[in-house]
Amino acid sequence: MSDVTIPATPRPAPRRIDGGTIAIAALLALILLVPLLVGDDFVFHVFITICLYGALATAWNIVGGFAGQLSLGHAIFYGIGAYTAALLVPLGISPWIGMLGGAAVSALVGVGIGLPCFRLRGPFFALATIAFLQVIRLLALHFTGLTGGAVGLMVPLQTGWQWMIFFERWPSLLIAFGLLALTLAVAGYIRHSRFGYYLVATREREPAAAAAGVNTLRIRLAAVAVSAALTSMVGTFHGMYLTFIEPEAMFSLAFSVQIAMFALIGGIGTVFGPLFGTLLVVPLTELARGWLGASALGLHGFVYGTVLVLIVLFLPDGLAGLFRRKATTEASDVEASAPAATAPAEARPARREMGEPILVAEHLNKRFGGLAVTTDVSFSLRQGEVLGIIGPNGAGKTTLFNQISGFLAPQSGVVRVRLAEGGFVTPHSPHGFARAGVGRTFQIVQPFAAMTVLENIMIGAFHRHPGRAEAREKALETAARMGLWAQREVEARSLTIGGLKRLEIARVMAMEPRILLLDEVMAGLNQTDVQRAIRLIEQIRDDGVSVIAIEHVMQAIMALSDRVIVLNSGRVIAEGLPQDVVRDPTVIEAYLGKDFAHAHPA
Repeated sequence: MSDVTIPATPRPAPRRIDGGTIAIAALLALILLVPLLVGDDFVFHVFITICLYGALATAWNIVGGFAGQLSLGHAIFYGIGAYTAALLVPLGISPWIGMLGGAAVSALVGVGIGLPCFRLRGPFFALATIAFLQVIRLLALHFTGLTGGAVGLMVPLQTGWQWMIFFERWPSLLIAFGLLALTLAVAGYIRHSRFGYYLVATREREPAAAAAGVNTLRIRLAAVAVSAALTSMVGTFHGMYLTFIEPEAMFSLAFSVQIAMFALIGGIGTVFGPLFGTLLVVPLTELARGWLGASALGLHGFVYGTVLVLIVLFLPDGLAGLFRRKATTEASDVEASAPAATAPAEARPARREMGEPILVAEHLNKRFGGLAVTTDVSFSLRQGEVLGIIGPNGAGKTTLFNQISGFLAPQSGVVRVRLAEGGFVTPHSPHGFARAGVGRTFQIVQPFAAMTVLENIMIGAFHRHPGRAEAREKALETAARMGLWAQREVEARSLTIGGLKRLEIARVMAMEPRILLLDEVMAGLNQTDVQRAIRLIEQIRDDGVSVIAIEHVMQAIMALSDRVIVLNSGRVIAEGLPQDVVRDPTVIEAYLGKDFAHAHPA
């Protein structure tokens, strides 16, 4: 085996405040100070509106940007926040308390809507959120005794901090700015936490995220709960600021689209992009309304559309795309030029003896309609063993992989996995198999394309290391072992096919699995990359990881496998040592046809 070169332990570099942080701090300071210095009521109103819409767009971005779910019904939570506070004020309850109550109700409603809607994909999710918004709006119009119906509700004019209503504008600006700062802080914390990494991974490649141990539904539900609560809090204050609420305005589809548009213009999926979009569009529309008066009715829609078309044409990543991340953004904590230390092959531990069965599949059957894809498939995998699975195209190999990793439930049969502490479990979901120590790759490689190589590996590392610093350290170590150190700061989409396959293995190995499922990791590789992949899998095997590999490259199967199973038409037709299996007439017939098997007897 060739030498394994591992960079020396990175040295911490002193933390520096970069120019981007200073620019953001200056921008936020200007949002607060400009209206205070100008002192004009109209300017106050414009900046209060900027703060409110910036906060709403940032809260929406947690679901629409980080999680990638295009919600067009977010006005539901905005309206709930406004109505909850407005209904409690006549009872003598401060809107500060009503704000918290509305946030709790909105979070529950968000989870209730998300449970069915997150099972939908693409435009169907967006349409479902619109449907829920229209239902809530009609209910608000119907229950006139509670909501005032189409007539609406007047908020009692009780002034002071307790009631969020003021004769002067500056207290309202302080509250609106506080809400903006709160939503930005929450969004920033989420994006740079394990939660945020999981959301982006789920957005990019949901199956790969699930294989990395992410409960994708739970993560999205948590995101919508946080987003709904923040949206509701802003809705509470805005209702108090307007002093009048009614269903058509509070539960408006146009308002929901407007919130999403600010994020799209500014840069969806970024922390400060929604604020940038708000800062561009809101002053334009408010100034047009102020200058043109009634003649500008509906002009804001024209402004939104024009700006959106220009952004899509010239800045597809939004305004935030202007601020390109440097290649060393994530590497600022380490010394990039750290010297390398070489660990010679002789220093590696010898291969461990194979132990007891660690994964057992019993009588697996799966049908799609009238087609039997796996029929009574049974096998076991021993600790430290490399088990090869071969068969012609359409034999049912990937379907079998999906059953032993939780992506498909067998119609009958069971898959049991031995835990590290002893005893078998029967997982029933991808993240359940991941918790049991099973990691897998995919036949069609599934990188998180918008993330760097290091961030991709961190998704796997988070499975055992919840803290960001610990996950990053594990990811750096794994990148070095997998030959990806030099590419750690580049985006995954820029890697070659060989690099992408190594990245997928690295992401799985960062999970520290005890069982590794490899689905045609050598398909499409050149001879050099095949040899490199074989050495990598040998290294993983020698570390004590049990491997099941689906492969068409017979060179790899013969070099790596301790035992081979042959599938054909969903059935096991042969099992044994690699050199024996490839000479089996039944196997030759399955691959090359009956005539060839008869013409060339084993």
